[in-house]
Amino acid sequence: MVGQYCMALVHDSDHDRYLATLFAPADRREALFALYAFDIEISRIRDLAREPMPGEIRLQWWREVLQGERAGEAAANPVAAALVTAIAEHGLASEKLVGLAEAHRFDVYNEAMSTVSALQSYASSTAGTIFECATRILGATGQVAIAQEAGQAQTFCDTLIFLPRHASRGQLFLPLDLLQQYAAAPEDIFAMRATPELQMALAELRLRTRHHLIQVAKLSADIPETIRPAFLHLAALGPFLAAMERASYQPFRPPEIPRWRRQWCIWRAAKSPERIGR
Repeated sequence: MVGQYCMALVHDSDHDRYLATLFAPADRREALFALYAFDIEISRIRDLAREPMPGEIRLQWWREVLQGERAGEAAANPVAAALVTAIAEHGLASEKLVGLAEAHRFDVYNEAMSTVSALQSYASSTAGTIFECATRILGATGQVAIAQEAGQAQTFCDTLIFLPRHASRGQLFLPLDLLQQYAAAPEDIFAMRATPELQMALAELRLRTRHHLIQVAKLSADIPETIRPAFLHLAALGPFLAAMERASYQPFRPPEIPRWRRQWCIWRAAKSPERIGR
């Protein structure tokens, strides 16, 4: 029942990752779904807690679960229970998952992302940690390089896709130094004005995203085939980037890519991992 709950949550909230997980060995999927369900729960704390204090309380609860301090409560929570089991069975580094929860404190406040380096650090601690844990569940260790490249690609692309959502609630994930480089004003983002300066800053972030995707594709040729399912869903990012590169692109109306097309991209990447970078 716990495993079914996590699988359903990933199916409904991150369908691309759900499809990619189906390419993993059957005996590893339950742990992967637990890890991804945890990532979903942590990532949507800002959606559920509009004020900082409730968000901090939720993050603290997860930190204590990961540190083994709320065993009874964790057992009653399907995602926490499944995650604790996955940590024990696959030797996941709970301290890294605690660091992930700590990094997501940024989400509950409206402080701006100061630099590209700060966004890279956030990506490493959040998405990068999830990719690294996924490779561990799939039976490999030491896959830090590809996990970090994947984390950068995922986070940068999410910053582009979720720009309207972040702007509507006063958040700024676009780094201030990148905006300053192109003389783009944060005020225009919060007013949802797609100025030429903002368009140039977004184009720079797309280039960085593509660079990381290409690196993932290159590194995937040298990793064990068994861990490739951890990265397959990244193939669905290509169509989003392509749509954003069109002249008609409106940053505050992000493109919608049909599910069937994303599924096709994931299936092709399963046959040829280099397609992740296209």
